[in-house]
Amino acid sequence: MSVETLSGQSEKAYALLKEDAQKILKLIEVQMANLTMPQCPLYEEVLDTQMFGLSREIDFAIRLNLIREEEGKQLLDQLEKQLTALHEASMKKS
Repeated sequence: MSVETLSGQSEKAYALLKEDAQKILKLIEVQMANLTMPQCPLYEEVLDTQMFGLSREIDFAIRLNLIREEEGKQLLDQLEKQLTALHEASMKKS
């Protein structure tokens, strides 16, 4: 496989993972705004399930050498920070 092809696949893999992270953030935003409060077990279940799924996707991409481990950790850390900020903003509204 050529370096250009591998580079293109790596960029595409990272973009797809980033897109999935944004979907999780949007799902949680909608859930917090319309359905349940962060203390609700349903909220925690959805969040845990989605984060676990994303972490497995990232692990798979790392094992295929499509992204570096550092990039995967950074993506998860960034999403966790965004979710924490969203949670804190929601708690201030209550």
